[in-house]
Parts: sequence; C-alpha cells; structure tokens
Amino acid sequence: MTEAKGGAGRARDPARLPSGRHHLSRDYVAQHQTARIVAAVIEVTGTAGYAQLTVNAIIARAGVSRATFYVHFKNKEDAFLRAYDATVERLMEHVTSAYRGQTDAHGRLRAGLAAFLEFLAAEPLAARTCIVECLAAGPAAAARRDAAKQAFAQVVVDNMRELLPHYPEPELLAETIVGGIYEVAYTRIRRGETAELPRLLTGLLAAFAVPDPDRWGPGAAPAQ
Repeated sequence: MTEAKGGAGRARDPARLPSGRHHLSRDYVAQHQTARIVAAVIEVTGTAGYAQLTVNAIIARAGVSRATFYVHFKNKEDAFLRAYDATVERLMEHVTSAYRGQTDAHGRLRAGLAAFLEFLAAEPLAARTCIVECLAAGPAAAARRDAAKQAFAQVVVDNMRELLPHYPEPELLAETIVGGIYEVAYTRIRRGETAELPRLLTGLLAAFAVPDPDRWGPGAAPAQ
C-alpha cells in the first residue's frame, strides 16, 4: 500500500491541542478529540487494514488516552462506523455540489462522477477505508456501505425524474450505474491504483450511456 505513505496520503489530522492550562471550551476540546480519533481510524485502517485496527493502535495514532477514547466511543467498531459516516457525508457533499448548476443529464453525470473519482484519489486512506476495508469490518459496516450506495443511487434517480421523467424504472438504471462504479473503484483501490481513478472518467461515461432526452425527457411523449 505504498500510496498511503507521505503527506498526500494521510488522513485529515487536526493539530494537537496545547498542553497545560488553556481557555478552550469543553465542547471544543471534545470535538477536537473526536476528530483526532476519527482521523486515526482512517489512517490505521487505510494503511494497515481493518484487521490491524485496535483501540491501542487508534489512541497511539491519535495521541489521546484510552480513557479519552472511551469517553467518545464505545469500542473500535463504533469509532470505525463514525469515521465511515463522516467520510461518506463529505463525499456526498462533494459530489452534489459538483453537479449543481448543470442543466442536462450528461453534464450532471459527468460532474458528479468526476467529483467522486477525484475525492477518492485525493484521499486514498479514506478511499480504502470506505470502499474496501469496510467489507472486513462486520455486518454493520457492510450495511453502511449498502446504504451509501443506495444514497448515491437515489441522487441519480432524483436527477432522472427531473430531467428524464418518462424513463422506465430509473431505480434499476441508477443501481446499475452506482454498483458498476463502486466495483471499478473497489478493484483499483484494492490494487493500489487509487491515484489513477480520475483517468477512468471518460471510459466510465462511455460505459454508462445517458438515456436520450428526446425520447425520455419532459417534452417526449409518454411510452405506451
């Protein structure tokens, strides 16, 4: 996993709080500690794999005490799920903000897919954690992964209903598109080729042809 080494591959890592007396609020300190632990989970999992994720590994990387860890998290699984949710939320925001302003289906698909691939390439540890290692983290994590795929598929469905309202079974097309993209991403990340993901944009767009707006768009006659 050579791509995980170096500054570009590190998880988001909040600076440590000053030692000794300070005037920071309790809420700020708690949020900061949580952020450090979440970053440590991604760093350990993305670098060494979920099998090597332990509370000891997390607190060593985060620079917090065991007692502090258990103030914020029940166990390593809870910490992993929270890290997963935080990363997917950022990824979803990145994708949705990218396609806003695009007025046609092809433009939105291109912008959203490009943002998805670029996010994963820019954050290889988070990519490995959320796309690959979550499958080794137990049924709760696998369910989170399925829910994330369903959320991305719903974005596709919502856009199709707006731009291609006569297209039959948009849910099936959305599931196919998102499932295919996830599988391609999984394979490349697992092989250590995360940085190459943005270069796949053109090929993926060609593989998932956008339905014809003249046939399925708002001005088309409803299918018989």
